[in-house]
Amino acid sequence: MTVNELKDKLALNTIVMPDAKREINGCYIGDLLSWVMGAAKTDDIWITIMSNINIVAVATLCDTACILLAEGVSVSYDIANTAHEKGINILSSEKNAYTLAKEISELKI
Repeated sequence: MTVNELKDKLALNTIVMPDAKREINGCYIGDLLSWVMGAAKTDDIWITIMSNINIVAVATLCDTACILLAEGVSVSYDIANTAHEKGINILSSEKNAYTLAKEISELKI
């Protein structure tokens, strides 16, 4: 499944999507950035409530398919712009991380 397909199936909001056709192969939930760096895998959806510029650096380092911001979290224009420049997709939802993970699991990702 691609990031764009995930967005459509779960009715997610697009913050920035420079790589809509990026394939997704897993999911990781975490807010402690150092922990995410050691555990998230390439092509994961990374669900978080973190909203500072460091999420772009961690997503780049881990090569995640997208960052999915839960609980209505958003990012500033500068962060969205940096993510676009780095090719990092950022989506958002009003749902909490548990609900999002459950819905993602039901999609067999």
